Amino acid sequence: TAGVFVATIFMDERLSAVGTVVRLGALLFGSIFVLASVLAWVAAGRVLQPLRTLTETAESIGESDWSRRIPVQGDDEIAVLSRTFNSMLDRLEATFATQRRFLDDAGHELRTPITVIRGNLEVMGDDPAERGQTIELVTDELDRMTRIVDDLLDLAKAEQADFLHLEPVNLAEFTREAATKGESLGNRPWPVDEVAEVGLLADRHRLTQAILNLMRNALEHTPPGTPVSLGSRLTGDTARIWVTDHGPGIPEKERDRLFERFARAGTDRGSGGGAGLGLAIVKSIAEAHGGQVELTTSADTGSTFTLVIPVRR
Repeated sequence: TAGVFVATIFMDERLSAVGTVVRLGALLFGSIFVLASVLAWVAAGRVLQPLRTLTETAESIGESDWSRRIPVQGDDEIAVLSRTFNSMLDRLEATFATQRRFLDDAGHELRTPITVIRGNLEVMGDDPAERGQTIELVTDELDRMTRIVDDLLDLAKAEQADFLHLEPVNLAEFTREAATKGESLGNRPWPVDEVAEVGLLADRHRLTQAILNLMRNALEHTPPGTPVSLGSRLTGDTARIWVTDHGPGIPEKERDRLFERFARAGTDRGSGGGAGLGLAIVKSIAEAHGGQVELTTSADTGSTFTLVIPVRR
């Protein structure tokens, strides 16, 4: 007997199941792609934000405003770049501030001698005696301008890394030499109170400059013939070098600003004709050595200026 066997498979249900899986897979992977893209966009934005801030900060900086800085977060490469950029801005700000201060100080202090020189030259007559007096006055003003410029340059150099040239200094020998140099500044007693037999690492030239400024300051504000004493002492790991005068002392209201540029003591301490830069230079030299300047003053005993320098052997 002949016949036919037919097997039939209905694919609708299977295809429907496959279609459902495909749709779910497409939806799932599509959602994952969109979510990953959003997360990548957000992450890239957070990563690139410091760079955009760096660009905006660099574009916003001008000659009049160096105060903007980049906020630093984390310890990654961007944070390192931001710290480096901020450090560069700190150095640039300090450099431009020094230049502006130098120009302001120079313009402030040199205006007076220039005016004096110009006025005397304009009224100078043909009389030889008058011409001689004018030339003498102009020469004196030019010398004063030279001293002012030198002092301003020293103050500008004090903020640079190569301001000091360190070398071994014998403090006892240095103190005695300073007293000997004082004899050329003024004909008066220059007693040495005590000396410290210690060696330290310092800039001999700058220390000498500071002590001589203190000695000249004492000469300008004490009566002729009054002794000015010097001394040095080792206290722990600190060297103390002082200059003591026996003048009328410094009024309390003037002590806070005494070490500022162009600050001068009142007329009760004499009529010194300096530019008011000597004590500012002394302070800069002491701070460059990592130390400070101390002042002890009294109307009865006079004033003592002390350089306090850490001993680096």
